[in-house]
Amino acid sequence: MIVLAGIGVFIYFHFFAKTPSITVAPAGSAGLPVAGRETTATNGSNGSTNPSAINSPVAVTPRLVEISAGPVVPGEVAVDVLVPNASSSATSTSSEINNVAINYIERESGNVFLYSRNTNSITRTSNKTIPGIESAEWLPDASVAFVRYFSGDDFSTINTYTLPSNDSSDGFFLSQDITDISVSSTSVLTLASGVNGSVASLGNIDGTHSSDIFTTPLSSLRISFAGKNQYLAFTKPAASLAGDAFLVNASGYFSRIAGPLDGLVALSSHSGKMILVSYTSNNTLQMELINTTTNEVIPLPIATIADKCIWTNDDSDIYCGVPVNPSTNAAYPDDWYQGTLQFSDRIWKIDVAGRFAQLTLDFPAETKGTLDAEALAVDPLNTELVFMNKNDGSLWSYQL
Repeated sequence: MIVLAGIGVFIYFHFFAKTPSITVAPAGSAGLPVAGRETTATNGSNGSTNPSAINSPVAVTPRLVEISAGPVVPGEVAVDVLVPNASSSATSTSSEINNVAINYIERESGNVFLYSRNTNSITRTSNKTIPGIESAEWLPDASVAFVRYFSGDDFSTINTYTLPSNDSSDGFFLSQDITDISVSSTSVLTLASGVNGSVASLGNIDGTHSSDIFTTPLSSLRISFAGKNQYLAFTKPAASLAGDAFLVNASGYFSRIAGPLDGLVALSSHSGKMILVSYTSNNTLQMELINTTTNEVIPLPIATIADKCIWTNDDSDIYCGVPVNPSTNAAYPDDWYQGTLQFSDRIWKIDVAGRFAQLTLDFPAETKGTLDAEALAVDPLNTELVFMNKNDGSLWSYQL
């Protein structure tokens, strides 16, 4: 076992002036059940109704924990919570300690679970059943997940449902056939696309006061928040098509920041001041940072698909799953999205201000297994990194 605590591998930057096919698994019927319908609770993936049968987390090392053997829904959230410190005295100045609570959804049932780092325990918090969820976008406080799944006889209808993290309240549906969604603490950004183009709308997280913020003749887009009153939009990545990334202001004006580049994927920092961009050149992955204020382009010495990365909440660092020996014969990123290509990743941290990359977790060495990291998340205090292993759907946590 290789322990990486305190060991950094630094690489200094060099400065210069198709969507996958997805099948939803029905639960005992020809169609999907109604979202929000309560059923007999199951615990873990073993189908038991005994609460004690919830699968326990497995501590692989003191810092690395397999939370769930999976499969879980891509998308989870890590929240910092102050809890009583049982070991502190009444006169102690610190009677509370920080705990990281990680909320995630079991793919088979759609049940919501909470993992507590301090107690290394799992609690199911919602029994609502929505099998076949494809993705989840959580509110930062972990109160609600905007989940997406297919329905209909040919599974062609996209449903978006607001799934509460507990059973104390009911969720609601957004409009059908939303092609992309992004959420913040106060707003939900949605995109509806068709042959005539795309329309982006912004509304409250309770589903009220939704209004169109921009329209575009581009019919294949992905969108996200990029700071205050600004949005990131980029063409859906494909190996055979050169894509572009744009910043869109509150007036709906598009400003190109990257492209045309083959297989382009973009990921905005929380402030929108920096954009991480990945693309391919001669069948080789490339990655760079773009300063949206100065338009400076910063080539990076490590490369992966930007969807395998996450910005920390203060925009100081980026964590990425980086392939150890990526193939030079693959069609990036199509083969990865469609599941015909699997990676063996290590986790790297990019220090934006310090301008270096640091090896954070050598997963193959720690576990003797392979990791294809996706759906990364970091808690607001940057103490816990959470990620899903695309190879088997398992969920992991690593203490930073």
